[in-house]
Amino acid sequence: MLGAARRQLGSGPMLGQVLRRLRPATAAAAEAARAYSAAAKEMTVREALNSALDEEMSADPSVFLMGEEVGEYQGAYKISKGLLDKYGPDRVLDTPITEAGFTGIAVGAAYQGLRPVVEFMTFNFSMQAIDHIINSAAKSNYMSAGQISVPIVFRGPNGAAAGVGAQHSQCYAAWYAHVPGLKVLAPYSAEDARGLLKAAIRDPDPVVFLENELLYGESFPISAEVLDSSFALPIGKAKIEREGKDVTITAYSKMVGYALQAAEMLSKEGISAEVINLRSIRPLDRATINASVRKTNRLVTIEESFPQHGIGAEICMSVVEESFEYLDAPVERIAGADVPMPYAANLERMAVPQVDDIVRAAKRACYRAVPMAATA
Repeated sequence: MLGAARRQLGSGPMLGQVLRRLRPATAAAAEAARAYSAAAKEMTVREALNSALDEEMSADPSVFLMGEEVGEYQGAYKISKGLLDKYGPDRVLDTPITEAGFTGIAVGAAYQGLRPVVEFMTFNFSMQAIDHIINSAAKSNYMSAGQISVPIVFRGPNGAAAGVGAQHSQCYAAWYAHVPGLKVLAPYSAEDARGLLKAAIRDPDPVVFLENELLYGESFPISAEVLDSSFALPIGKAKIEREGKDVTITAYSKMVGYALQAAEMLSKEGISAEVINLRSIRPLDRATINASVRKTNRLVTIEESFPQHGIGAEICMSVVEESFEYLDAPVERIAGADVPMPYAANLERMAVPQVDDIVRAAKRACYRAVPMAATA
């Protein structure tokens, strides 16, 4: 495991000593032309993640990437394309299929001041390493009275893809957002992916970074500001993707796109929907959500994950606690079906929220449709 480290271990030094000797990026690498210029108009989420990793590794020699197939194969989803050639095997580390092993090594490296980025081929596999993520990474700063920082990023695809069955389709947003000591981010667009990943790598605390496989190839408009190497988005701040006055729709990751489609459909029927891209699941931007609800007086929450104890439930409670008197209708919550993900394509589609589900919920909130109970 860890090619360069293995060679060193054979002659004596322990792994921690080897990792502390990670070589800084050469001047040539630091000055190499970046793949995306200010003239670029669009960028895929895959390109955004790759460029963020590249720039942060170039800027800080303590940043390194490790995971299954991140090096020679350039990543299962090609997020790490070109990084092995540029930074070498000491900083782009291919690991065996042993999440518990390499995640523990990465947490130990973070204890020693390095900044590991751990890639899980899918967040479903993070279950093998959950003890290191929660008991070691998330709690060490508190248990050491602030003496130990754990600057580490756990990233990879999260949630449903297509036809991969129940064990490879779970959304872990609510799982990890439950844990004090973790920050949990869920990007939607290329701007989100680039700005949030940079912020996550620079952060002194452990960050769970939940990507979506189906978004990797999606292209989004991107500005010159976002392409600047110093750009980063604030953790804990949501983005209003579309302003509206009749109903607030909250979503994260892939569901943001669905919410925007629903808002467009609703506009044709005279309903003005405000769409909030949460971006950050923990910390949650309660202020932006409540300010929007106080304006629109209605709320629809959307998430792919299971409904019980979900992100939508937390948002609903926040609004009840802070803005209950502003509500003119019951909160509508849309989530995945409360069953393991079916394998059959037709059943899989029924188990995941669709645009029409959002439209119907928004209409109910605006009293523009027959309530569900009346049609039962």
